[in-house]
Amino acid sequence: MSEKTAVMKQYLRNIYQLGIKELKGLYADKVLLLLILYSFSLGVYISAKAAPESITNAAIAIVNEDHSQLSYRISDAFLPPMFLKPQEITLPQVDPGMDEGKYTFVLVIPAEFQQDYFSGLDPALQLNVDATRMSQAFTGAGYIQQIIMRETAAFAAHDAKLPPAAQLILRNRFNPNLTRAWFSSVIQLINNVTLLAVILSGAALIRERENGTLEHLLALPLSPTEIMLSKLWSMAAVVLTAATCSLLLLIQGVLKMPIEGSHLLFISGMAIYLFAVTSLGITLSCLTRNLPQLGILLILVLMPMDMLSGGLTPQESMPEAVRTIMQISPTTHFVAFSQAILYRGAGFQAVWKQLLALTIIGAALFSFSLLRFRKSVTS
Repeated sequence: MSEKTAVMKQYLRNIYQLGIKELKGLYADKVLLLLILYSFSLGVYISAKAAPESITNAAIAIVNEDHSQLSYRISDAFLPPMFLKPQEITLPQVDPGMDEGKYTFVLVIPAEFQQDYFSGLDPALQLNVDATRMSQAFTGAGYIQQIIMRETAAFAAHDAKLPPAAQLILRNRFNPNLTRAWFSSVIQLINNVTLLAVILSGAALIRERENGTLEHLLALPLSPTEIMLSKLWSMAAVVLTAATCSLLLLIQGVLKMPIEGSHLLFISGMAIYLFAVTSLGITLSCLTRNLPQLGILLILVLMPMDMLSGGLTPQESMPEAVRTIMQISPTTHFVAFSQAILYRGAGFQAVWKQLLALTIIGAALFSFSLLRFRKSVTS
């Protein structure tokens, strides 16, 4: 065995043994273990289920003063699961019913509505909305307007015996029923991967500094690169394992979200992404002196990364300057990578650009964090 090979084996052995030490230290920290368990179990599940679908089981009442064929057709168009069965009430019952919270929507159809409609008088319907139920009020009013316009147009065409008009048939690809939980769970998983990777890698270094063990490590025949790499691989391995279990057992198993693409390709891309964000965690820890300062700095760094990454709002909807700046964020490329694989079943040929960007950004962050780490331990 050559001397260079022996040195390399010892180098890798040092990184491995130091990483095992980090894992043992993490195991002894019950608070961080609880945070990891919560983030990739209840944290993902609650995020997926807390936000309701666009509108479900909305309570609606109808004041039908016309009692015409058209008014009854409109009443019959409000179907579950969007709406509960419409209740027919009188006009004096509107205010008491809404005050008691019985109805989210009350539609008032005036007398002679059908006659005025065919006479070209453009009659108006009144829709009363309980705006305190914000999750249903905004979207529900739009759905009700669409239903009324659709039914009146169909009734008019049938009554006049007109040829059927051209119809636009929408087919939702990748998520046919627009299930919000499928979207929310994946975005929350990505956010938790980012948050935990930065926290664990940053806390690992700060914990060494606060306990005074960093000086002990530097007194050993170890280089700053070995110390830093040991923290990166150990914390990345923990997050990668937890995120993979969350994806397979919770998102795919409990939430029944179909994974269209390759599991192995997604996990490989997540490993590259973890290399980048754990390096970011080391960099932030070198800029702070204790965990409270790290927590404050995380708010300033992670919130823009999560909000502008394209997970909550498409990149195309953002100003050009913001889109350009966010290209240096690894989260932007990982969100696009994840959505392409998990939702659309994309292969390597479709996501290699995101993988290349993650690799370049990861290498740049690692180089910068190593420079900051060396400077911090020698100052």
